[in-house]
Amino acid sequence: MPRKLRPQDNLRISDRLNVTSSTVKSARRVVEIFEYFDDRQAPASVMEIAEELGYPQSSTSALLKSLASYGYLNYDPFKRTYILSNRTAFIGSWVSDQFFSDGKVMAMMRALSEKTANTIVLASRNGMQVQYIHVLQATTPVHFHIVVGTARPLVLSGAGYALLARLRDEEVRKILTRANAEAGPGQPIVRSADLFQNLAVVRQQGYALTHDLYTQGGGIIAAPLPGDDADNALVLGIAGFSDVIRSREQEFAGYLLDVIAATYGEGRSAPPAAGRAAES
Repeated sequence: MPRKLRPQDNLRISDRLNVTSSTVKSARRVVEIFEYFDDRQAPASVMEIAEELGYPQSSTSALLKSLASYGYLNYDPFKRTYILSNRTAFIGSWVSDQFFSDGKVMAMMRALSEKTANTIVLASRNGMQVQYIHVLQATTPVHFHIVVGTARPLVLSGAGYALLARLRDEEVRKILTRANAEAGPGQPIVRSADLFQNLAVVRQQGYALTHDLYTQGGGIIAAPLPGDDADNALVLGIAGFSDVIRSREQEFAGYLLDVIAATYGEGRSAPPAAGRAAES
């Protein structure tokens, strides 16, 4: 059975990356189709895909046929459905071999899912935002459904704080200056003192906790995975309703830090601060 793709609209989180008008429409649609299947994790028909993504059915059909011709999708002529191929599964596996080659990350995500029953997210930096690149949905009857590809501002999210905590203060200031300069109408301007105060807490306790910050009613506890390259770091997080995240902070944070320490053979400790937090 495919995962239920459309829970109540107010519980569905799908904020895409901010892309410019110069992006090629066909390329954007290919990416969105791949992310759709990653979220659905089951075969889908042309009509289902077109309806979910808001594409014309004729162009959706043509695009899916093209991807199948190149071997990136498999087509079932009897059920008239498409699904990602094995070839697609191996694309890019060499890029993050240190994380994925032996299944470490997926094993950690499954373990956290079993322990907490909440949504487990894997995130990485994408420009000025942090993007959820893999999601295990919560197993509770009612929960937020976070779509793969959902993005949050680096300077205004728990996963973003976990990533920024590993960078030098000088680099963080550059990111903050640019983020504020590019903030659109209605988007908040983040104060330097507030951001560095949050990062100081992350560096001290080893994880970030935010709630009702970007999604009202939602929260996350996030921690960076060990690695030498802070610019390409990954973040693991437990997300859910804000009241659950707040009330079970110590329990969930303990699970998160323990599973990371057990996987990478390191003691529980704060991530290495690449620079002293600003005093202000």
